[in-house]
Amino acid sequence: MAKNDLQGALDLLILKTLSQLDSMHGYGIVLHIRRVSDERIIVEEGSLYPALHRMEQNGWVRASWAVTDYGRKAKWYALTRAGKEQLASREKNWEQVVKGVDAILRFA
Repeated sequence: MAKNDLQGALDLLILKTLSQLDSMHGYGIVLHIRRVSDERIIVEEGSLYPALHRMEQNGWVRASWAVTDYGRKAKWYALTRAGKEQLASREKNWEQVVKGVDAILRFA
């Protein structure tokens, strides 16, 4: 298991969210993750925006300014082709992490 697999869970959640919603502003991503996880996963904006910025620099997401449903200007994020490839790779890696953790929990 790579050192960053567990730390990379936030990237995976963001990439998966954007694959499901096509494009979304940061706060919408936070709300989606919270809602879909039944309030089990709370992403702080202080963690979200650095991750989105890094993903934009890596070419996994593209950002553009648009107006929200509430009339506020916000940066909207969408997956790129590289982001879709990254999502597929990270999903496979995450499955391996889950299998490893599950094996440890069953052994103990």
